[in-house]
Amino acid sequence: MNLIEQIKENAKLNQQRIVLPEGYEERTIKAADIVLKEGIARVTLLGNIQEIEDHANKLGLKHISKATLIDPLKSEKREAYADMMVDLRKSKGLTKDEALKLLQNPLYYATVMIKYGDADGEVAGADNATGDVLRPAFQYVKTLPGITVVSGAFLMFLKDKEFGENGLMVFADCAVHPNPTDKELAEIAVATAKTTRALARIEPRIAMLSFSTKGSASHELVDKVVSATRIAAEMDPSLQIDGELQADAAIVESIGLKKAPGSKIAGKANVLIFPNLECGNIAYKLVQRLGHAEAIGPVLQGMAAPINDLSRGCSVSDIVDLIAITANQAIGSK
Repeated sequence: MNLIEQIKENAKLNQQRIVLPEGYEERTIKAADIVLKEGIARVTLLGNIQEIEDHANKLGLKHISKATLIDPLKSEKREAYADMMVDLRKSKGLTKDEALKLLQNPLYYATVMIKYGDADGEVAGADNATGDVLRPAFQYVKTLPGITVVSGAFLMFLKDKEFGENGLMVFADCAVHPNPTDKELAEIAVATAKTTRALARIEPRIAMLSFSTKGSASHELVDKVVSATRIAAEMDPSLQIDGELQADAAIVESIGLKKAPGSKIAGKANVLIFPNLECGNIAYKLVQRLGHAEAIGPVLQGMAAPINDLSRGCSVSDIVDLIAITANQAIGSK
């Protein structure tokens, strides 16, 4: 059984409430049908209920009747949700009329559902830009306690099983934050450890990457990684983490022994934290293309509840997988 199958099986055992705000979108509704058929999650679809039902019938989908269908324009919860929104954003001067108008947007409605406790996670982005998906999340769900930055992790399945955990590694941040400070980089490491435990179900061994290993080079960029390593260890003393390490010292045991003798991480890392988005994004794509690795993600992390963004070029199976991943993140946060 591969990891995605394991993630789906775990989701089936602990069904979470996942809201899909793009209930009108064909790939989304097909994915919802599969999720409901397989029992991966409890699904809420947002949109015009009659249109969703007609669309499902036209496509020959047989399981949408198991979903909860909500029309944000007619929901009985609109007043309660609007009151909560006003309370949360009163310092910004949000009025109830403005809140009710925002709730007409399914992306806002979905996020507020989660904040109110009526859903455990959200998957969107098949028909919306990343910024549109994340804006309501930042305003209402916000980040985990002690975390100020959202980041994106990739599960990397390598052909060569000697690396990471039998060929599985987790890379971050490869998707969101262009140039984190030392504190933000530490937060990314802590959030990635949480993602690794929730999804890969392995104990993370985290390498904080740089172009230097243990003082082999002197530069302010190296200093940032050294500081981030210290801060991350202070934030979570249980972490197995070391830095600064060059990539080869982090993943090749013989080089790790030579460059960082005594390190418990060098040569054994299964989580790589890159010093900035430029490095992370380039690295995961090179490993994916040149190393023929399978890359699953980005999985957004750092939010107080799991909200994941799809590529607008996603497939139905991509949506199903991300719903299962989101469900596992929700399980791991409880």
